[in-house]
Amino acid sequence: MKYFSLLCLLFLITSCYKGKDVDLIIHNANVNIMNDQLEKAEAIAIKDGKIVEVGPERQILNKYASDQIINAQKKDVFPGFHDAHGHLTSLAKQRLSVDLRNTSSYYEVIGRLEKHQSKKQQEIIIGRGWDQSLWNEKELPNNDLLNKAFPTVPVALTRIDGHAMLINNAMMEHVGITDTTTIDGGVILKKDGKLTGILLDHAIDIVNFNIPDPSKAEIKASILDIQSDLLAAGITHIHEAGLYKRDLDILIELAEENALEINIYAMLLPTENNIQFAKENGHYQNNHLSVQSFKVIADGALGSHGACMINPYSDDSTNHGILLKSPERIKEIFNLAKKLNFQVNSHCIGDSANRLVLNIIDTLMKDRPDHRWRIEHAQIVNPQDLKLFASSGVLPSVQPTHATSDQRWAENHIGKERLNNGAYAYNSLYKQSGMIIFGTDFPIEHYDPFATIHAAVQRKSSNNEPIDGFVPKEAVDLSTTLKAMTLWAAYGCFGESKYGSLEKGKQANISIFDQKVQSTSSFLPNYAWLTIVEGEIVFDMR
Repeated sequence: MKYFSLLCLLFLITSCYKGKDVDLIIHNANVNIMNDQLEKAEAIAIKDGKIVEVGPERQILNKYASDQIINAQKKDVFPGFHDAHGHLTSLAKQRLSVDLRNTSSYYEVIGRLEKHQSKKQQEIIIGRGWDQSLWNEKELPNNDLLNKAFPTVPVALTRIDGHAMLINNAMMEHVGITDTTTIDGGVILKKDGKLTGILLDHAIDIVNFNIPDPSKAEIKASILDIQSDLLAAGITHIHEAGLYKRDLDILIELAEENALEINIYAMLLPTENNIQFAKENGHYQNNHLSVQSFKVIADGALGSHGACMINPYSDDSTNHGILLKSPERIKEIFNLAKKLNFQVNSHCIGDSANRLVLNIIDTLMKDRPDHRWRIEHAQIVNPQDLKLFASSGVLPSVQPTHATSDQRWAENHIGKERLNNGAYAYNSLYKQSGMIIFGTDFPIEHYDPFATIHAAVQRKSSNNEPIDGFVPKEAVDLSTTLKAMTLWAAYGCFGESKYGSLEKGKQANISIFDQKVQSTSSFLPNYAWLTIVEGEIVFDMR
């Protein structure tokens, strides 16, 4: 009996030390919880895709047991990063066309097109990504060289910002553009009465709606390739910034096939088909795809002089840019979104567009203070209008690498006074709103989150230009930057109760980075060592 009692006691003691079963334990880690208090921990226990507990090493290892234990080797652990403004389907299509990014001259563009065509022999050539500012050219190009190289094959080349397109005469004939063609919200540029081949903003639609997309299978395969690249960068959430219905349908198919591992928060362009989808489905959730917002494009891009400005461009004294939708149409869409309880995220780059949209929201949404409507880009804001972000409750959703890319020509376009007072003013916007959201606008910029960190904190490109930083007074600190990519980005898509920080009960969306997450005067490349979505390892470079 004595021995039996002793055995029972030993059994009870060992039972006490047997931890509760969980699916995954991460330990020996520098866990950045990214809650409001910026607390840290050493270990995480995960079960059924959610965080069970975060705490000290010994506490987690004593309390829980798992067949899958990850020694994080003291690496930095964060909530999976958000890219709060990207274009997944646009990048997918870009990868299926001629890549013209980082071309150093018009002649290099022609060379890439000729090399592509010699292999593909396509009936229509599509290219994306050129930027004449990299060619030491201030003005947009004309199509003379393009016509000589491709006199009979229609060619359409979209600028890096997506708001300008260069086409040859064969493409004009293909889509029916003539000297008399006009379009609301767009410009078909002429010089000395002659068509130049440049289309701006809605004029691009004349081409895009009359040329074939890649096949659905090609686009889906390309999206899945990009998904792998994003997960390898530690990005677990994408805010897809503007979808036509055909692209939404592709994402829905991928979601239904359980092919999406990355979380996608999709913004619908307010087309007739998309509005009908919103009316029929309301807030839509399908595995990793969610839809409850519209994207309204109020003006064009600064690089192509399409951003709508209060005063004319400094280098184009008769040009104020383009308002792509009338104030009446903007109000109509906003009222519809409010009725449907849909968020609206408005592309506003110029100070005139920002002023208009901020004032409309300030009036319309006073009875819904937690609306979380966003201004996307907010690149040029009149200093007098900064306070409207606070009074209207609008969230600034910006892309720090736009600042460091545009620094080559921004002062030339808008002048020193506007540049230093309300341009790329991320610190000012943050102080007004109390939070700020960061993305990249890929494929216009690269999706590398560490380029975003460097641009936000140091105000430099990944090439460390300019050496003293671009408008450095508008830099934000590293903690603010990391919140803008995690907790606040989650708030900006109504997800802060589910993700954005590593707290008990939230989804186990986690990125462990190979190198220390920091910001120094010189750019430091970094990437994910391990990426986890809802408790499942989706990228592993161990």
